[in-house]
Amino acid sequence: MSEFPASIQDKIKYYVYLYIDPRNDQIFYVGKGRGNRAFSHLRDQGKSEKNLRIHEIQSDGFQPKIEILVHGLEDESTARKIEASIIDLLGIVNLTNIQSGYESREFGRMSTEQLKALYGAKKVIIGEPSILININKTFRYGMSPVELYDVTRSAWVVGPNREKPVLALSVYQGIVQEVYKIASWFPNNTTLNSRKTPSEDLKDDRWEFVGQIADDSIRKLYRYNDVSDYMGPRNPINYVNCN
Repeated sequence: MSEFPASIQDKIKYYVYLYIDPRNDQIFYVGKGRGNRAFSHLRDQGKSEKNLRIHEIQSDGFQPKIEILVHGLEDESTARKIEASIIDLLGIVNLTNIQSGYESREFGRMSTEQLKALYGAKKVIIGEPSILININKTFRYGMSPVELYDVTRSAWVVGPNREKPVLALSVYQGIVQEVYKIASWFPNNTTLNSRKTPSEDLKDDRWEFVGQIADDSIRKLYRYNDVSDYMGPRNPINYVNCN
């Protein structure tokens, strides 16, 4: 089938669909829409990863399998949220989608502790010499521990004061996501890093630290609690108790 008959399109309403590689039954794209949106990618001529995957499948003599995951949705907003949830579940790195789904950062997959913190985090007083690192631009819920560590520790414009903190707090929207005990600082891009470093972070004036997750007694004090009162309005780096 290359399209839905006009007689059933209104009955289907909004839906969420999957593209599956018939050669290995791997889901490689998640989308949402109504009408014949699910079939539109078969006609795309662009050079996106999704289109290249479709063309590769067709070159091997097959057609992508298209499955409807859910239909009968009354509005596009609901379809977007379901699409985002499925992308979060499967993992964006396993798909050809360009980005996570609609509002995934705010309402997508997260741990129960993160959900509690999102709506009920308590303000805390920081007692140790610490550096608070704002990762608003790079954070997403569902990151692996290694991903979170690497986006937190690099790459920052920090002066001599970087040697004073013993703790690094990874902060997203004012909430501490993880606490690290700093071992040492190094010039940027000189330690092993799983992160694909943006070009602007390759400048010589930036630094990265290495360390380990802090002891549980320290983590319990700060993780998933509110430190927004210590965060400046613009600078992603804030020092506490480092005078």
